[in-house]
Amino acid sequence: MKYNLSEIIALIKDRRTIYPEKYKSRKVHKEQIETMLEAANWAPTHGMTEPWRFKVFSGNKLRELMHLMAEIYRDTTSPDQFMESKYQRYAERAEKTSYVIAVCMKRQDSERIPEIEEVMAVACAVQNMMLIATAYGIGTFWSTGGGVFSERLHNYLNLGSKDKCLGLIYLGYPEDEWPKGKRGIIYNKVEWYD
Repeated sequence: MKYNLSEIIALIKDRRTIYPEKYKSRKVHKEQIETMLEAANWAPTHGMTEPWRFKVFSGNKLRELMHLMAEIYRDTTSPDQFMESKYQRYAERAEKTSYVIAVCMKRQDSERIPEIEEVMAVACAVQNMMLIATAYGIGTFWSTGGGVFSERLHNYLNLGSKDKCLGLIYLGYPEDEWPKGKRGIIYNKVEWYD
């Protein structure tokens, strides 16, 4: 066997979502982020388009990004649905998180490759990054939804008209023990055809 399969499977099974509220003050090093990004760059890519693009935020720029996300939440949430605690969470995340990576998809100009295939390639790149983070003991949280898909964030990230932001990945060391995972058995999710 070319690689240690049991270690690879263990790494995959150990990957977890760890929310920024659970990060401690220990900072992630830039070199670790660079290794994660290099792994992302080797994801499968339809037609060799390599659609993944990453914008890495730390320090004051991270605080600026979290302030923008809080403002987007406030401005797009009806008063009866608005939660002050969720609004404040963005500021707290800015202090607890070492880095946030905006995960973006650069749309092929010719649009020869279907958009869904470009999205899948970026998702594979994200999985590669998260596996490297797990190997380092770094917690990750891939945040999507509302503000992430907003035109305001799109413009802030200076994306092209056909490009997309597919999420924000928060990175930090967990303050508690690494969480255990749970999945249903695979045999309930597979059909074989011979």
